[in-house]
Amino acid sequence: MVRAIMHGCNGAMGQVITELTKNDEEIEIVAGIDPADTRQNPYPVFSSPAACTAEADVIIDFSSAKAADALLDWCAERKLPLVFCTTGLSEEQIRKTEEAAKRTAILRSANMSLGINMLLKLLKEAAGILAPAGFDIEILEKHHNQKVDAPSGTALALADSVNEALSGAYHYRYDRSAVREKRDPKEIGIQAIRGGTIVGEHDVIFAGKDEVVTFSHTAYSKAIFAKGAVQAAKFLAGKEPGLYTMADVIG
Repeated sequence: MVRAIMHGCNGAMGQVITELTKNDEEIEIVAGIDPADTRQNPYPVFSSPAACTAEADVIIDFSSAKAADALLDWCAERKLPLVFCTTGLSEEQIRKTEEAAKRTAILRSANMSLGINMLLKLLKEAAGILAPAGFDIEILEKHHNQKVDAPSGTALALADSVNEALSGAYHYRYDRSAVREKRDPKEIGIQAIRGGTIVGEHDVIFAGKDEVVTFSHTAYSKAIFAKGAVQAAKFLAGKEPGLYTMADVIG
């Protein structure tokens, strides 16, 4: 039985994971960490990592970027494996994650769903064929009106996957309103929409002469992210220090 701590347990994803693991015989949440005392949970909840006294094999994080530094320091110090799902990290925090991974196992992913991680692989092949043929590349992402970071971490991961296949030759364009000029053939446009209760929609568009190829992924429930995070936690427990991704989990 894998013992897990849920960091951000009183948030929406923390609650979905709490429910999902209740009947799972392979993993148990033994404690939560959240500064907001707003829920009744079936495990003790601590206000911060420093206050947590629970013993565990892994920690699952769905919180916010502002909580990332303290969490990384704590996990590195305790050598506690971390499934790090928070998005909107700064470049400095990404570097800090890489440093912490030298002391403990860290699995970082912008999106925990199986479908998105399969799409990341497919896009590399598509980009290698379509971009040299002159296809422009655009990414459109949609999320609920409570999401604070834009573009989404998943949209950036999709762009990175495409750009990796193109030897990093492309740059990202987030806003075209500030300049009046033709589209640069070497750019990947990334646009964000926020509204309602949209769980998550991502379209990667390859627009060529007289034809368009679109890869789409739609999340209808947060449960897909929760399932991926739980699967990742089971995988990561007991692993050697290093930086892992969902690609390692799904093989």
